[in-house]
Amino acid sequence: MQDWISRFDGLNRLEDRLKRKLTSQSRIITLKKGSVVFGRGASPENLLLLLDGTVRVQQHSPGGREIVLYRVQAGESCVLTTATLLAYDDHSAEGIAETDVRAAAIPRMVFDDLIATSPEFREFVFKSYSRRITDLFYVIDELAFRRVDIRLAQKLLDLMDDKGCLRATHQQLAAELGTAREVVSRQLQEFQRRGWVELSRGAVKILDEKALRGLVVTV
Repeated sequence: MQDWISRFDGLNRLEDRLKRKLTSQSRIITLKKGSVVFGRGASPENLLLLLDGTVRVQQHSPGGREIVLYRVQAGESCVLTTATLLAYDDHSAEGIAETDVRAAAIPRMVFDDLIATSPEFREFVFKSYSRRITDLFYVIDELAFRRVDIRLAQKLLDLMDDKGCLRATHQQLAAELGTAREVVSRQLQEFQRRGWVELSRGAVKILDEKALRGLVVTV
């Protein structure tokens, strides 16, 4: 059980007695791909520290539009869960396991106690929190100030495999960008017209990576 503490630099600095408290009162959980890790309106019972896998944190607008806020990777915690634990509030978004997930679950009672009594644990929590807040500001900046075609080109480059392919529907790409599916479809069709991509059902093949990268660096 104590092995997972070594995955997180800040926790390594805890006193041995606090490490024992953390490991003895926490548990390791596993979730299958597609599982709801936390739901909107639910109050968190644990702080989850991800050991393996990826969790997608997303928000839905009243009109049904979906936007991916960020992803939690192995070695990270979720800023939304941290915020709701600190505020004794409910989740305002949902977390979905994009892969099979394994995580250390620290109960609220243990979290509250260590936040109050351990400067090292407090530093670990707030450093993780501040890094993710910076990521969220980047998402806001992208939505507010960057053109959709540039953001889409960047997302295609980020998601493609080593063969230049990615499996994603237009709706999934729209969720990644926080825009409407129709907007993504029109832009993909324009990319295809230019010979940059080839579209098929649920997939995109990159034909001209250089052109997409050229578009991304125009601004």
